[in-house]
Amino acid sequence: MRHSAEEARRTRDRIVAAGVARASTDGLHGLTIGSLAEELGMSKAGVVGPFGSRVDLQSAVLSRAVDLFTRAVAAPSLNAEAGLPRLRVVIDLWCRYLDGGPFPNGCFVTAASCELDGRPGELRESIHDAVTRWRAFLRDQVTAAQAAGDVPADRDADDLVTVLTGIAMAANQELQLLDDGRAPARARRLMLAAVAGGRGGEAS
Repeated sequence: MRHSAEEARRTRDRIVAAGVARASTDGLHGLTIGSLAEELGMSKAGVVGPFGSRVDLQSAVLSRAVDLFTRAVAAPSLNAEAGLPRLRVVIDLWCRYLDGGPFPNGCFVTAASCELDGRPGELRESIHDAVTRWRAFLRDQVTAAQAAGDVPADRDADDLVTVLTGIAMAANQELQLLDDGRAPARARRLMLAAVAGGRGGEAS
């Protein structure tokens, strides 16, 4: 029984991993049971079986992609001192992720946000929740840096979150659509300048 459960888990993980790679290029709504079955050499029933439905499979794929982003950017930054040191680490990891992330078509969360923002339903709710959590995390880092006196207190924290997010989304477009390899370094420079609020030497 234990062997069967472990085999089922490995099969599920294999399907999700393939789904993440395919959805990164085709979009979540372009992810079909048939395309995955053909790619994995499985039956359609074998692909959908561990999830129950195509929507549940798409949800699992989205959850995996969000988890990969969290483990690459948010989680490691918690090892840094709270405040500006941690915010700088977040920015460095974020730009590094944009430059060499695990997905063949750039930041999965950014792509999914654009794909799903006008499509009501469970998937939109999932990406809405993920983006909301990420923005709250960013805001916490900004306010901690403000409390330490490292970021100007007169800067609105939500404004800074919007600026940082906008820079990241622009960098993803520059990398993926415009093939501009300078985008990650530019994004890092602009993010640090936004956080510094124009203070000399803080955006290095």
